[in-house]
Amino acid sequence: MNLKPLYDRVVIVPTNAQEKVSGGIILPSVSDEKCSVGIVVCCGDGQTFDGKNVEMQVNQGDKVLYSKFSAVEYKFEDKTYEILRQADILAIIKGE
Repeated sequence: MNLKPLYDRVVIVPTNAQEKVSGGIILPSVSDEKCSVGIVVCCGDGQTFDGKNVEMQVNQGDKVLYSKFSAVEYKFEDKTYEILRQADILAIIKGE
């Protein structure tokens, strides 16, 4: 994928929010809910704010928790990506 986010933006692949029962039936109450956990695909270079360089706190491959409605959705080759600012990432999930 040739997508490079600018400044403090991050490209995330959301984790699958659909939950299936053993028979393969998708539960609609879960699939309608917007996903808020994803894997970082790539990051921008950071940003200068008030003359200070703000470095990126997340790296490629990090599993993150982010604000539900802060991302812009982008579809490319049957995959959905979300682009958001680093400030909208709430936490890095470690140990899973």
